Amino acid sequence: MAFPSTRPQLGAPRPIGVFDSGVGGLSVLRALRARLPSERFLYVADSGHAPYGDRTTAFVRGRAEAVAAFLARQQAKAMVIACNTASVQAAADLRRTHALPIVAMEPAIKPAMHATRTRVVLVLATTATIRSPSVARLCREHGAGVRILLQPCPGLADQVERGAFCSPATRRLLHDYVSPGLAQGADTVVLGCTHYAFLRQEIAALAGPSVTLVEPSAAIARQLAAVLADAPPVSAPGAGTAAFYTTGARADLAAFLGAIGEPAPVCTLPEEGAFSDRPTAARPRA
Repeated sequence: MAFPSTRPQLGAPRPIGVFDSGVGGLSVLRALRARLPSERFLYVADSGHAPYGDRTTAFVRGRAEAVAAFLARQQAKAMVIACNTASVQAAADLRRTHALPIVAMEPAIKPAMHATRTRVVLVLATTATIRSPSVARLCREHGAGVRILLQPCPGLADQVERGAFCSPATRRLLHDYVSPGLAQGADTVVLGCTHYAFLRQEIAALAGPSVTLVEPSAAIARQLAAVLADAPPVSAPGAGTAAFYTTGARADLAAFLGAIGEPAPVCTLPEEGAFSDRPTAARPRA
């Protein structure tokens, strides 16, 4: 089967590539588009291989390189790794391989140190992120005088992938992961996985109004704007465009986009690097 080329047409603006293991990075994309509304974005959800959080480092690095290579072929002028796990495990390799600017993420532990009053901070993240040298370094460099509770959250990103933001199963997981930290006096919660931003309302309801939730999307948007020397002036929100691709089912990503109020067509990105640009309509979520 022949697939049409996705390279930008002559004179078309080069896109900014954004990718995640699945839908979590859409929370980052929203902040990027708000900060740089005139830019063209290309988002890849590697949902066919999600979640990354309990995978080996070699697996995550391999998937990150496969997606990054696709974005490079699309002449991306910059790349955002909108996934904490991929950032801590693969960003260094991608920067050695690709010449374009790469903005990566890490849990917002540093700003959490400034927000806490009780000096107890709860960090929610995937198992791989919690165990990473990156998190150990952040705790060492910024955690003096603060008790940092590192809480791995297996299964939580999967619930977001399913769009099950408010399901009984999701609420049970949140109770199991958040309540022990609150009982130990945490007044600041770091959302260390981009998927968790879609659970912000549920986490806030569980934690209460005295607890501050911290996530880095706005900071990532500021960083991207700073590294884009040729970024156009900020114009009216919504002036730019975004295209969406997935290694999973197109209908699933389309349904998720519809559920968060940003309906858009979705293309498939198969393993061989080709893809179909025939959009699929969103299907109702169960």
